[in-house]
Amino acid sequence: MTTRQRARASKIVQAAIFAGLLIWFLVSANWALLADTFFDFDKLGPMFPELITVGLKNTLYYTILSFAFGLTLGLILALMKIASFAPYRWLATGFIEFFRGVPALLVLIAFGYGVPIAFPGVLWPQPVVVMVSLGLVSSAYIAETLRAGLQAVPKGQIEAARSLGMPAWRAMVTIVIPQAFKIVLPPLTNEVIMLTKDSSLAFILGATASQYELTTFGRQGLTSLGAGITPLVVAGAFYLVITVPLSLVARKFESRTAKTNR
Repeated sequence: MTTRQRARASKIVQAAIFAGLLIWFLVSANWALLADTFFDFDKLGPMFPELITVGLKNTLYYTILSFAFGLTLGLILALMKIASFAPYRWLATGFIEFFRGVPALLVLIAFGYGVPIAFPGVLWPQPVVVMVSLGLVSSAYIAETLRAGLQAVPKGQIEAARSLGMPAWRAMVTIVIPQAFKIVLPPLTNEVIMLTKDSSLAFILGATASQYELTTFGRQGLTSLGAGITPLVVAGAFYLVITVPLSLVARKFESRTAKTNR
């Protein structure tokens, strides 16, 4: 067989296996049970409209707060990582390695439950706990992304700015950082997606009804509505409403960056 014939035969075999598995699933699945478990939407009335007006709103709120905090701190860490002063680099490296190495859930528990124990009388509002916890973790990843973007800007541009008498800090702020952000827009968009999903960890902190996010609504509905896991399916669909458009934006940025590089 030629290479083309082998490739065609391989595709035919794969298609036959896929079709066989699909037919087996369609024939053997208990569709009535699946419908009652995953798609029992008639019982979800008590979840609305609070699922949108509270759950979706709080999820977006936690994501925006955490990303703003993480982006600001990440930029500072990235500049420290490339600084000529060695202690800055050591401090930034230690911070980044620590928060990249510990789970976000552990950080949330530490700030949500550990801070009140360590400092009696100190009780942060839940949005602040989520912002600081997720922001610290995301800042470690954002810092490495921004560091790569800053180092990708040609050094000749900085040298040209300095030769014109521009101070180093002004060259960094007006020339290097804007170009670095253009380079790292796709991974930064992906970080927003990760933060959107990580905001679901806030349910471990406990919350009042006005502080519920999507996952908390899904968890509450799982135990109170008797609709199987349909509440979680609906909560997951709302997460997709946020993350799928962001994924498309990230792909568009990646495509634009690839065209620019060519």
